[in-house]
Amino acid sequence: MSTSSLDLSLEPIDNATLATVCGAMDDHLRRIEAAFAVTIRRRMAQFTISGESAATQAAKKAIERFRYVVRGSKRDLSDDDVELTLTELRLPISSGDASEGEDDAAAKAKLAEEFAALEAAAGAIPLKVKRADLTARTPTQLTYLQNIRDHDITFGIGPAGTGKTYLAVACAVDAFERDLIKRIVLVRPAVEAGERLGFLPGDLIQKVDPYLRPLYDALFDLMGFEKTTKLMERGTIEVAPLAFMRGRTLNGAFIILDEAQNTTPEQMKMFLTRIGFGTKTVVTGDPTQIDLQKSQKSGLIDAQHVLGGVKGIAFTRFTSVDVVRHPLVQKIVNAYERQSARDNS
Repeated sequence: MSTSSLDLSLEPIDNATLATVCGAMDDHLRRIEAAFAVTIRRRMAQFTISGESAATQAAKKAIERFRYVVRGSKRDLSDDDVELTLTELRLPISSGDASEGEDDAAAKAKLAEEFAALEAAAGAIPLKVKRADLTARTPTQLTYLQNIRDHDITFGIGPAGTGKTYLAVACAVDAFERDLIKRIVLVRPAVEAGERLGFLPGDLIQKVDPYLRPLYDALFDLMGFEKTTKLMERGTIEVAPLAFMRGRTLNGAFIILDEAQNTTPEQMKMFLTRIGFGTKTVVTGDPTQIDLQKSQKSGLIDAQHVLGGVKGIAFTRFTSVDVVRHPLVQKIVNAYERQSARDNS
């Protein structure tokens, strides 16, 4: 494994911007050190980064990205800014807890080459949403955005925290803002996650609301609370439990079925046959988090086998490498995958 040391200067830069880039007590620099296993020494706006060659380059890019965000937005760096940047540049976490070595460095280089090749082939995929910084953070996310753009039906399958639902909602908002669709329809099976909630008071929307909260949160973040609320009042944005999709045909819509692992094969077939002309559909789910009764088969797993060769339908499969939440989420996903492999062996 090759080690190196490189110098980075942020001059000219004012003290306030420099302090924001480095974080309180250089906290952002410490987080970069932990993410890439490097050492960073700083004297004012002069930085010296030491460590494995690919890691020092990634650390340098992180510092430069922080400066770009601070200068461009004229605001402090949020935890999301820091973690998403580190996730995008970080070495893939190996399946074990061993120290990262040459194999990880090779994986990093391969991943970086793959991402660069995809970006070169696809070009930028700008999304017309409220968050100007929204972009693909991993090669799989970029492929996912391409698949949604190029196919009428796209499946996003993988663990929590990989951006499946959020990016699907972003694509729906983008299509609406560009007048490519007339409405957005959000669908989710009302299946309790291993709990008995009992009777839920209120009308239909109030009963289903808790199950659709992640979709609401994404809409508020990408479109704004007031605009989202107005469009929901007009019916331009519609929320519907899966059971109420039967018998409908939806034209000129962007439909998102979330938590699809909790559909049955019959429900999945019913849902997919609702699409009409000018409609895009995205189905997201995590096969490791099925809340159906043990005697029931998951429609998401069944669809992968039945529809795998159907032209016009794309499947994007995410892994723990694509997790863009807290770094521990990636390790948690890997730990459960290892346990599942041991249980099935």
